[in-house]
Amino acid sequence: MSIRPVDRTNLATPTMEGAGVHLHRAFGFHDPKRFDPFLLFDDFRGDHPGDYLRGFPWHPHRGIETITYVLAGSVEHGDSLGNAGTLRAGDVQWMTAGSGILHQEMPKGNARGQMHGFQLWANLPRDLKMTDPRYQDVKSRDIPEILEDDGTVVKVIVGDFWGRTGPVDGIAADPLYLDIYIPPLRRKTFPIDTRRKAFAYVFEGAGKFADASGPQGVLLEKEVMGQEVNIRDLSGNRTLIQFGKGDEVAVQAGPDGLRFLLVAGAPIQEPVAWHGPIVMNTAEELRTAMAELRNGTFIKPAH
Repeated sequence: MSIRPVDRTNLATPTMEGAGVHLHRAFGFHDPKRFDPFLLFDDFRGDHPGDYLRGFPWHPHRGIETITYVLAGSVEHGDSLGNAGTLRAGDVQWMTAGSGILHQEMPKGNARGQMHGFQLWANLPRDLKMTDPRYQDVKSRDIPEILEDDGTVVKVIVGDFWGRTGPVDGIAADPLYLDIYIPPLRRKTFPIDTRRKAFAYVFEGAGKFADASGPQGVLLEKEVMGQEVNIRDLSGNRTLIQFGKGDEVAVQAGPDGLRFLLVAGAPIQEPVAWHGPIVMNTAEELRTAMAELRNGTFIKPAH
């Protein structure tokens, strides 16, 4: 087994989207090859309704899939096909935009005004860019949860992991999407198919992910001495970690524990032509999509 080294880390940066939603962007709109098959990852959270209530009014998508995972509060959604619903804490929506959809997403806080969720964009390969749109709405209760004897908890949202299978299926990127909690000072390894690119995103606590500093990239045991951890070496809140090649990710939680998303997917390795929420393979396809938005032919009949 080979531990994946840490290629690079960065903090998510504050930005604003929709009608004025304050969020943090971990990656997106720069180098699509870096995270292929994923395009963008946003962390939207806030304790003040003014930071998120204006939401994401009607907007188009084509050629991608959007994955929304809600931790606190709720997100009401509706679209041009007549679909509507509400994502609540712990729920997931995997939307395949395919040939095109117009939709809106309107977040609301919980009883204390708190809102927290993530949105990940995954690319679609050329032969699926114009597939029929579809939704997979998954309730929290339907997401498998693995509880280890040491207190580690893994929620399997997508993919096969430790004998459990996530409820979202039929996704082009063959992804793995896990929500992982590791108790204080515990060290764990998690298998990932070597064919997939992978990243982690820390959103609670802190921890140290393996890099090339130890033998074969393994975390050094001396980093935990007398229940103490060198805080300067830990990746904390809103840190994105991108991994190199290997078949395992190794991580050690800090003194307050660690919660993070672990995401992996098979690269598509196709040209990317990208304009806002529309991602195609060529500039001509983008021009066609924009023209169809103007003339009212963007939404296609189902096959």
